[in-house]
Amino acid sequence: MNLKKKISLLVASIMAATVFSAAQADQLDTVIKRGALNCGVVLDFPPMGYFDKDNKPAGFDVDYCNDLASALGVKAKILNLTWGDRIPSLVSGKTDVVVGSTSDTLERAKSVGFSYPYFVFKFQVFSKKGSNINKFDDLKNVKVGAALGTTYETEYLAYAKKKGWGKNNYTSFKSENDAYLGLYQGKVDAIISTNTNIATKLQTKEFKGYVAGPYVPNYDDVVGLIAKRSEVAWINYLNLFLIHQIRDGKMNERYNKHFGSDVPADLIQALRDNK
Repeated sequence: MNLKKKISLLVASIMAATVFSAAQADQLDTVIKRGALNCGVVLDFPPMGYFDKDNKPAGFDVDYCNDLASALGVKAKILNLTWGDRIPSLVSGKTDVVVGSTSDTLERAKSVGFSYPYFVFKFQVFSKKGSNINKFDDLKNVKVGAALGTTYETEYLAYAKKKGWGKNNYTSFKSENDAYLGLYQGKVDAIISTNTNIATKLQTKEFKGYVAGPYVPNYDDVVGLIAKRSEVAWINYLNLFLIHQIRDGKMNERYNKHFGSDVPADLIQALRDNK
């Protein structure tokens, strides 16, 4: 074999090896090599995500982004998302992971991959005092709103359809902040949100005259971290990260910081059962 052919074969072998190596690389390798984690958070959803008095990202989900970046040995880059941005941000490659209180629905699992659970919410009615919303079915007589693309929007509309009053009394808001503003301005009589966000709003002077009402019946909102569905090694790493958050006491630390209590025992058990 002459030298020219040998060089050609060598070049071809190197190119093939490069292509194979690139094909084998996954999101975990990409993040570590980049030295930065692009972590999506919804920052109008306190105490999970918000801007602090210095206009810096803060909250439970932000702390989790920082903990994950620390475990990886990289810097955390927090990207502000709306509810509707969460899945598209992963598909487009804008984010590596979304720590965005994303409900682990089977429909969403067709588009993205979910980690083990890291939080459980209750969905609740929020309204002015004197609105006479004592049970969930009382919503059929008032104007109701929720943030677009949320599971509580989906759950409310499904319940209203099942009960027969439909969605003629319903307004969809672009973001969580818009939903609360709509309530404050009287565009709706009540909104559906999470128990954690409502508890935060009740501590503000703007919502001093408001009350937390009934929960969405028979529903616990289990949420996980989300990543590209095809990134199996990356999702496995995220699962192990959550297990280590329990082992190292970090999850308890975060719960006490933001909610004043330890991690619920049923959530710890659910994580341990999955490991």
